[in-house]
Amino acid sequence: MTNAFALAHIPSLHFGAGKISVLPSVVKAFGKKVLLITGAHSFTSSPYSTRMLEQLQSAGYILRQHAIGTEPTPAMIDDAVNLFADYIPNVVVAIGGGSVLDAGKAIAAMLPLREPVKDYLEGVGTKNHPGVKIPFIAIPTTAGTGSEATKNAVLSETGISGYKKSLRHANFVPDAAIIDPQLTLSCSPAVTAASGMDAFTQLLESYLSTAANPITDALAYEGLKQVAGSLPQVYRDGSNLAARTAMALASYLSGITLANAGLGLVHGFASSVGGYFTIPHGVICSSLMAPANTLTVQKLRATHQNPEALAKYTLVGKLFTTTPDKPDEYYIDALLSLIEQWTYELNIPRLSHGGVTTTDLEKIVLASDNKNNPIALDQDEMVRVLEMAL
Repeated sequence: MTNAFALAHIPSLHFGAGKISVLPSVVKAFGKKVLLITGAHSFTSSPYSTRMLEQLQSAGYILRQHAIGTEPTPAMIDDAVNLFADYIPNVVVAIGGGSVLDAGKAIAAMLPLREPVKDYLEGVGTKNHPGVKIPFIAIPTTAGTGSEATKNAVLSETGISGYKKSLRHANFVPDAAIIDPQLTLSCSPAVTAASGMDAFTQLLESYLSTAANPITDALAYEGLKQVAGSLPQVYRDGSNLAARTAMALASYLSGITLANAGLGLVHGFASSVGGYFTIPHGVICSSLMAPANTLTVQKLRATHQNPEALAKYTLVGKLFTTTPDKPDEYYIDALLSLIEQWTYELNIPRLSHGGVTTTDLEKIVLASDNKNNPIALDQDEMVRVLEMAL
């Protein structure tokens, strides 16, 4: 019998090569005053930027622009809100990677309140956001975080007392998402690899999650199929539009599944590591994916507590290998080996490259959790995961 479950709403979606052209008509539903949030350089230096700005301006839209150059901090959001408080846009449009989308989402949420965003962060502030916001349109230029489909904006302060926490409300799901794979063609191999492995992680963790349901399973499985056939290809040849399209779809699906099924140990670590160290989120997830899944499978096999999870590992393993008619254990081990292989082939940096040392591991573990992992790992096992990622 299927357990009861609920699904969050998703944005109005425009997906496909060339779909950036629909932006003026999508914006039209909200009004003429547009606040455009971009990255520091990637989109503003692209040929799509000039064309898009010309289309909006020729249609009579009033534009203000603001750049987000790093993973967003509360101070960045507060500064943007103060800067545009008198402008009062009709719509916020964020076009960029996951950090830019999260920043745009947070700015849209805080403009009506004009208060410090830190007061509303989960686990940091003491206030509950009422859910009011400026309408928000998300346009990803990377394929990884799935922020274009989620209700949370991740903000961080890095340092000895750092954190990485969410501003979250059901109303913060973007009003519309425009996913144009052509916008990802200029992504560097390093960004392609880290963001692609992040999407892979999110799909696998939500598929294996203890909070998964039949809908998230179907979407995660489809996303994993897209990753299996596309991630190495797009890393080797960034001009491969078919592979870029598949990874853009995988990323979007990962946003839906993580929002509805939750994530596992890798993302439990990612929040704490990302708070203490200046390491890109995608790199953290990519470096942890192989050891976290290896130790999770080892404990599942040793305890026999969750045979359904092993069955799911088997199904995913079959997506990533063409060898037929092998025992279940073969496909699970093949998947684990492939994740490890991709970590090296895609040149994913180790955590030690970001400054993590063995003396930091206990602190990281104490600030991390196993929520929704198919089996809980104890503190010693979690330390071992981190050691393997160093």
